[in-house]
Amino acid sequence: MPAHALPHAPGRTPAAPEHLATLPAHLAHWAHHSPTRRAFTFADHTAPGLSGSLRTLTWQRLDLRTRAVAACLAETLAPGERVALLCPQGTDYVVGFLAALRAGIVAVPLFTPDLSGHADRLAGVLADAQPAAVLTTSGAAGSVRGFLDAHDLGPRVIVTDLVPDDRAGDPLPPVPDEQTTAYLQYTSGSTRFPTGVEITHANVVANARQALTAYGSGTPLATTVGWLPLYHDMGLVLSIAVPVVGGLLSVLMDPVAFLRRPARWLRLLSDHPGVLTAAPNFAYDYCAAVVTDEDKAGLRLDRVAVFANGSEPVRPETADRFHAAFAGQGLSADAHCPSYGLAEATVFVSAHRPGQPLRRYALDREALAAGKALPVAADEPAAIQLAACGEPVGQQVRIVDPVTGVLLPPGEVGEIWVQGPNIGRGYAGRETQTRETFHARLGRLSGRWMRTGDLGTTLDGQLLVTGRLKDLIIVDGRNHYPQDVEVTAQAAHRAIRPDRLAAFAVAAQHTPGGAAAGGIIAAERAVVVAEHTRDLSPQARDRDEVAAAVRAAVSARHGLRLADILLVPPGAVPRTSSGKVSRALTRSHYLDGLYDTYARGTA
Repeated sequence: MPAHALPHAPGRTPAAPEHLATLPAHLAHWAHHSPTRRAFTFADHTAPGLSGSLRTLTWQRLDLRTRAVAACLAETLAPGERVALLCPQGTDYVVGFLAALRAGIVAVPLFTPDLSGHADRLAGVLADAQPAAVLTTSGAAGSVRGFLDAHDLGPRVIVTDLVPDDRAGDPLPPVPDEQTTAYLQYTSGSTRFPTGVEITHANVVANARQALTAYGSGTPLATTVGWLPLYHDMGLVLSIAVPVVGGLLSVLMDPVAFLRRPARWLRLLSDHPGVLTAAPNFAYDYCAAVVTDEDKAGLRLDRVAVFANGSEPVRPETADRFHAAFAGQGLSADAHCPSYGLAEATVFVSAHRPGQPLRRYALDREALAAGKALPVAADEPAAIQLAACGEPVGQQVRIVDPVTGVLLPPGEVGEIWVQGPNIGRGYAGRETQTRETFHARLGRLSGRWMRTGDLGTTLDGQLLVTGRLKDLIIVDGRNHYPQDVEVTAQAAHRAIRPDRLAAFAVAAQHTPGGAAAGGIIAAERAVVVAEHTRDLSPQARDRDEVAAAVRAAVSARHGLRLADILLVPPGAVPRTSSGKVSRALTRSHYLDGLYDTYARGTA
């Protein structure tokens, strides 16, 4: 049945009772009180065009399918065992995830084997999680079984869409306790050492309520629209948990459909009221750059209440470019909401409130590198622009010296520590790492704190995220934030593909030339690996010319001498599951010699 044939009242949905402590309990609530209202819609863009064909589940239908698959799982697995979700993006993914939670099985949100460039990661996570079963769909079952066989992995395969509806009447175990683990959220990182965060039922419900409070302040939310993959923390929480807790309609599309034609996302946003949507920083720049005037015709972006920007740090100029590109389509400048989160906190930590002007800060680059957030005039040559990520809701955030563990005052840069009901239990099977990250103590403050590994500060009560602690480039005793170096490098030459480059540090012996002057080995040297843009002639992307331009720009702006610059083909710089460049994996590829076949710019 077409989605538009089903009733859905715009405006604020009455809140679910506070005593509901799990996602399955919320699902049962909405199925009982709003059975015919739309719950989840998937926009299938396999055919050309903007709109796609829509497939919808009502709350009643979603509950029935969830109970049917849950009964099948409960018959096969014991409570607490794990089931991996290897489903394509769509409503079957939602059913499989909620069914696992309803059966008391620990869900492991993953992806199908055909996701390009992620086969090693999938094999590594499956080997680490050791699921007793895999949930997939009839369309993906063949490739899933082939992948499991090829990697000597033997979990049972359950095809969700082949489970008959009448299984919904089978007995089910009691709704799981809210303190038990609901799912493992694997973090973006090493394929050799995958890390799964244990998220409890209470964690995910608390985080969904926190997000609804932050993003729903002063504006009625009726719909979430998302293309972020459901195996990613932000996609999972904002496209499944938030709608289930808040009783909102969730509209889904495939990430590949967005990348091929981003106007499809904007069209879905225009078709629904009171929209909350989220994307990384690059997606907003991408839309501003490639969406045509023809595609803009008829867009109604005034219907979007929140454009959450989930990158850290968020670039204010990206919000400006996005607004300039779509102001004619009714986009409000106050809808852009820089946000901060991470898997260890389920996802959401803090966000700028919708309906308020973007809080932006111009800070002195040298002072920031020295650990001080010193405001300067925006037009100062040494100014760096940061957007504030607002304030937390229902949790505590502190800035702490990462070495001494001492609480730092506003304006000083340190590690971001978080405490709240949304903080995960720890890393599955990694007790030492769990103690180091989740069991930190902060002076006389009560309770355990979670160390994020991210650097930031507070100004005017606002959280500013400055970078990742482990990504910090330290050369000759000076700190450099890799994202700043990357912005300078990509602006230095038109051959560099925007947002497809990584700056990182390596030991001097790993760079051409090895030792510094006099035979002394410097502690760290800076390296940039950048993809070149497509459809450029070899002459237009001469490696020596690009290297010289990048080296000059970085030296002039940052006082940093780059030890090595590599220009590599499109697709050679690896990305995380959310589409961000993985500096850690790029560095690993560099050290492993995987880029040695590409000619280097002169060092």
